Amino acid sequence: MSLTPVAEEKGAPTAPTSPTPSHTTADPKKTLPSPLELTDQTNLLPSRKIIAVNLGLALCVVVSALDSVITATALPTITTSFSAGSVSSWVPSAYMLTSTSFQPLYGRFSDIFGRKTALCLAMVVFMIGSLGSGFAKGIVELIVWRGLAGAGGGGIVSMAQIIVSDVVSLRDRGKYQGIIAGVTALGYAIGPPVGGAISQRVSWRWCFWVNLPVSLLAICVVILVLPLKSVEGDFKRKLLAVDYLGAGLTLIGSTLLLLPLIWGGVTFPWNSPIVLVPLCLGVLVVFLFCIWEWKGARLPIVPMHIFKHVTVTGVYITMFANGFIFFSSLYYLPQFFQVALGYSPIRSGIFLLPVLISQSFASWITGITVSRTGRYRTIVYVGFSVWAVGCGCLSTVTTSTPKALLVFYMLLSGMGAGQTLQTTTVAAQASVSRKDMSVVTAVRNFIRLLGGTLSLAVGSTLINNSLRTVLTSLALAPAAIDKIIDDPTVLFSRSSASQLASLGLTPSSAAYALSDGYTKGFMFVFVLNACLAAVATLASVFMIKHKELMRGDEEKLRAEARRLLDGENGESRDF
Repeated sequence: MSLTPVAEEKGAPTAPTSPTPSHTTADPKKTLPSPLELTDQTNLLPSRKIIAVNLGLALCVVVSALDSVITATALPTITTSFSAGSVSSWVPSAYMLTSTSFQPLYGRFSDIFGRKTALCLAMVVFMIGSLGSGFAKGIVELIVWRGLAGAGGGGIVSMAQIIVSDVVSLRDRGKYQGIIAGVTALGYAIGPPVGGAISQRVSWRWCFWVNLPVSLLAICVVILVLPLKSVEGDFKRKLLAVDYLGAGLTLIGSTLLLLPLIWGGVTFPWNSPIVLVPLCLGVLVVFLFCIWEWKGARLPIVPMHIFKHVTVTGVYITMFANGFIFFSSLYYLPQFFQVALGYSPIRSGIFLLPVLISQSFASWITGITVSRTGRYRTIVYVGFSVWAVGCGCLSTVTTSTPKALLVFYMLLSGMGAGQTLQTTTVAAQASVSRKDMSVVTAVRNFIRLLGGTLSLAVGSTLINNSLRTVLTSLALAPAAIDKIIDDPTVLFSRSSASQLASLGLTPSSAAYALSDGYTKGFMFVFVLNACLAAVATLASVFMIKHKELMRGDEEKLRAEARRLLDGENGESRDF
């Protein structure tokens, strides 16, 4: 069944009277017809169904959460296994590269083929990539498989957010997303110790395989539990509706931009042609993509008119900072615990819990608050300001910092981060009509992952360059410097004197390299994070505007959903 979009909330653009998507120009009347009328997949369900749907989506999201924290915790072990410290950031970066590149496609593909189909496709691709990662025989092979896993994993969270926006009104969203937040917190809680235990006691390969049974169960639950609407149009018409040129430009442009960001300062110097040439070509391809989406695409993957909303643009700026800070913390805090503090993978995983659990708890509390008050602006900029303070505090951490104080800093950082997740999604979705909610959500996640991908490259550059400078000042051989950068855990005081002597180090010089090299590089990372959080605070204050969260047609849509559930259950499936 195809529903005609209804009037939107005050301050948001009014939906067209026909669901036929169109390409927006300076004159809205001059539009091109699409070969496919998109079905409005809004399906506001009763409470008993919403809880079941959220539990199903939570199972999908927990797979993504487990993967991120388990991989982050196991990364130092993987680095040591392959002696690949200088390129170890490629393991998460490959995942980030593909998950970021494919992110914009999921929103529009779910409009064309249905939410359930898009979510199951993402899960299957993620499973294949995870299976291959566990069998990798070398670091390059592992990077390739992680890239494939990212092509699927990047769509999981976006599809969950899009489906929630279909079945729950904006005002009530935080109330029910507490279920997803709670299960995600469980994944974050068990992920680090599980990742540490597996990598230390069994094999790092099981860090990727452990997700397979959970993913398979999640797919079964999605197929059986999610009562989503079918989308109209036969398969041929759906294929014709895909913006293939836009999809190609998206993937090419993202790859050309992200690869030099990953290479810069780590694999190749920032001023080398192999970094500058693809970066410039990437900017050119992105420009061509914007022109095509604005002037040529009949059903654009990223409608350019969404950027006319200052709130949407403000959300995207803050989400770039959010992704940068979150992913650099997720990957470099466990590394700091193992390199500078000498923690085992298990202990470093457990020590990461204050950030992850406090973030999930804060996200849940802010969701409830938004549902009850309908206000979100203050929460956003308070969250970023608290996060800035937390990152600033973390930048002062050294090997002698009391552990209780370090935990407090991480709790502060997590509480700030949690206030910026659900609230920014609600702000962006409230600013556009229903027909644009899926693409606005997908682009939001694309920007966040773009920041995360850049953070891994920048963080690796800052830490490696700081460490290399100090090691060079100690007049070590280039081969020894490269070996230490590949595996900086050798600098910790528990390393044997003979092991240090083979590298040309004494215990005192190793301690000096650890404090003035590695730890100072870690400090630079979190000083940068604090600055970005401050910029995001200003952007949220001046750009994110308040929108009413009640559109006025919720009761009508709930009644329609009840009729579908009672009399048309056989028609409510995507496939």
